[in-house]
Amino acid sequence: MKQKPFGQTGQQTSVIGQGTWYIDQGDRKSAVTALRCGLDLGMTHIDTAEMYGDAELVVAEAIDGRRDEVFLVSKVLPSNASRKGTIQACDRSLKRLKTDRLDCYLLHWRGSYPLEDTVAAFEELVSAGKIGSWGVSNFDAGDLAELADVAGEGRIACNQVLHHLNERAIEHSVIPWCEAHGVAVVAYSPFGHDDFPAPQSAGGTVLQQIAARCNATPRQVALSFLTRQPPMFAIPKASSSSHAAENAGAGSITLTESDIAALDKAFPLGREPRSLPML
Repeated sequence: MKQKPFGQTGQQTSVIGQGTWYIDQGDRKSAVTALRCGLDLGMTHIDTAEMYGDAELVVAEAIDGRRDEVFLVSKVLPSNASRKGTIQACDRSLKRLKTDRLDCYLLHWRGSYPLEDTVAAFEELVSAGKIGSWGVSNFDAGDLAELADVAGEGRIACNQVLHHLNERAIEHSVIPWCEAHGVAVVAYSPFGHDDFPAPQSAGGTVLQQIAARCNATPRQVALSFLTRQPPMFAIPKASSSSHAAENAGAGSITLTESDIAALDKAFPLGREPRSLPML
């Protein structure tokens, strides 16, 4: 499994991690087994959130006895992101996750509380040793610049954003801004939302051709493409051990320049939208 420094934290983190949105809605034993399988295969970056129902409880069970192996991330809801509310939300997440610390803590999306209040809470949590670093999710380049003005250069660890083959909006401004400022970019829903390219589609055919050359699967090729740039990570969800193993396999694939050019053509970037897409 390839690893990269996670933004300016310097912490080496698996390029392919594990998402947990909706993981609490299936068979719990299978979900725990899938997460543990992912850890065994080097996907040590596990992402969750207070919004995800009982996902933090599932993660707690999966990482029991293995906490030191994991780069653990959770998120605070914007409705809880006042200075006091952020600290309380973090304490609740720590209790559910059965740990004394998060490696990174994110504001799930921008809400009505001033960024100054949320940043102050994040910094207080860092000082208390409850989080190692902090970041955001669903922030556009303009939001990131405003946040950097509030927090100071080098304080934002990451920005977690929607990114898949048919939704590459972040490649216009968000990724360049993050790369210039040492901010990790984490792709959520990297296979789309039930709309991964069908095998018989034009794009699906290109994926299959590259997959055959790489002795890989189309989904592994997609993950490798999405994480090709220096600041990029991805956190696909897996509901079974076989899916986890497939995701982990993407961490050892290296695409050629011709592969990247073919995928660029098959899944064109398109125009930059007025607002950042999110789920």
